[in-house]
Amino acid sequence: MDATRQKFGHAAWEKGVLYWVPVLIYAAMIFYFSSLPKPHEQLPDFVGDLSDKLLHFVEYGVLGGLWYRAFRWASGARIAASALLLAIIAGSIYGITDEVHQAFVPMRTPSVLDWIADTLGSAMGARGMNWIEQRRRDQLPNRPLDRTTPVS
Repeated sequence: MDATRQKFGHAAWEKGVLYWVPVLIYAAMIFYFSSLPKPHEQLPDFVGDLSDKLLHFVEYGVLGGLWYRAFRWASGARIAASALLLAIIAGSIYGITDEVHQAFVPMRTPSVLDWIADTLGSAMGARGMNWIEQRRRDQLPNRPLDRTTPVS
C-alpha cells in the first residue's frame, strides 16, 4: 500500500472516530432510555420537573448537532453540502424509530407530538451547529487555500 492510500485510510478512520462515534453513542443512550419503563426514575430530579416535549426537543437538539457535524466533516463533498438537511432528516427518522420502539416497551406509548418535538429539536440543533460554523468562518481572515505554496 502506498503512502497516500495509507494516509487516506488513517484520516478516514480518525474522522469516523471523531465524528461518527459520538452520533452512535448518543443514539445508543437515547435507545437505552427509551427501553426503560420509567425513564424519569433514572434522571436527576430537576429533569423530571421539565416538560416531556422540552426534554425531547433538547435531547434531539444534541443529536441533530452531532448528525450535522458527522455529515459535514466526515463525509464526501456532496453529502457535506447537504449536511443541514440530512441531519434534520436523520434526526426525524431516528425519532420515528424511537417512538415505534416505545410501542414495545411496557408502560411506554408512542406519541406523534414527541416525534414532532424530536424533529424540531434535530432541526434546531443542526441549524445551531451550522450557524456556529458560519460565524467561525466569517471571523477567519482570508487565507490562501494552498498553504504549501507561498503567496507573493
